[in-house]
Amino acid sequence: MYNKDGTIPDEKYEHYYKIGKSNIVNGRATFTFSNLPEGKYAVNILHDENKNGKIDKGFILPIEGVGFSNYPAIGLRNRPKFSKASFELKGNRKINVKVIYM
Repeated sequence: MYNKDGTIPDEKYEHYYKIGKSNIVNGRATFTFSNLPEGKYAVNILHDENKNGKIDKGFILPIEGVGFSNYPAIGLRNRPKFSKASFELKGNRKINVKVIYM
């Protein structure tokens, strides 16, 4: 989870506000962030298949599944950025993020 402009994309996961891990069960994973102050946030998900803590890439595009809040698709012309991925948090909120495999 990110809370500042310019922090995503974050290929090595160095600029996050909060981080969490979850297991995939029946093709789905869930995670709950607790005690977040109101504000602007963006969510980035990585299916880190080889568990090395970074987004592995082929020539340019990721070879592992990635997802960002407010992004149903990503690509060379639709690169993730905080301003598009962010949402306002004012109380409890559920966010669904689609993990995309290139």
